[in-house]
Parts: sequence; C-alpha cells; structure tokens
Amino acid sequence: MSDQTASERDVEKHYPASQFVDKLRRLADCIEQDKRFRIQVAGVRVSVPPDATISVEHERGDGEEEIEFQLRWQRDD
Repeated sequence: MSDQTASERDVEKHYPASQFVDKLRRLADCIEQDKRFRIQVAGVRVSVPPDATISVEHERGDGEEEIEFQLRWQRDD
C-alpha cells in the first residue's frame, strides 16, 4: 500500500530533446507574458498559475548529477 493519498502524485516523464525544447519554449513564453502554463504529464492535465515560485535545484551523488527546473504553487482545491 502506498503512503500517498489519492491526490498525491510523483511521476517522471521522459521526452525527446525536440519535444522538451518545445515545452520549455512554451513555458518561457508563459512566464514572460505572465500567463498560465498548461501541460499534460503522463495523462494528467496540469495548469501552472503565473505566480508559481520558480527554482532550480542541483543534486550530486553516486556518480550522477541532476538539475531540476521546478515550479511550485498552492492548489485551489
């Protein structure tokens, strides 16, 4: 049994470079225009408000490095 509730979710979706670039470009355009960013990830539609907190995270360990571009906001439920 999972420790997550029905509303929690943690998925990772891999994209070819060209699709990733398209998504980043759409995201950048929305950020610049102070607009909501909409994306579908693994079958779930997500709507990111323009006031989301944006951060960059760097992790290093076990011979690997990772950079994550994160957007965080409060849900309206």
